[in-house]
Amino acid sequence: MGGRGRHGLPGRAGAGGRLLPYFDAFAIASAPRERLFPGAAWERALGGGQAGNFPVLLVDGVVAGVWHQRRSGRRIAVTVEPLKPLSGARLRDLEEQVERVAGIMEGTAELTVGQVTVGPHA
Repeated sequence: MGGRGRHGLPGRAGAGGRLLPYFDAFAIASAPRERLFPGAAWERALGGGQAGNFPVLLVDGVVAGVWHQRRSGRRIAVTVEPLKPLSGARLRDLEEQVERVAGIMEGTAELTVGQVTVGPHA
């Protein structure tokens, strides 16, 4: 499936890094699930084997971590837990995604790369 890449040029859908929200259709409906949730992502990002209960970090079309946001007034604290260390380019992609979240939510975002301690959505 084609589309526009990061700079508006044709590219592969899902290329780069994306923050997908709870119950995102891509994370829920993509198959085979083993390809979307490889290795540690299967254990970390699937709540009891069910997709959608965690917001996920998608890198190059596969789940590469989980994330959480906490809002206090205009401040939006975004914590992202990547399952593997992120390269400089991937970290920049992540920072752009956090700014996108802030723009959508009309707030100011702060990014923390670390452990997400919030459990799955019920």
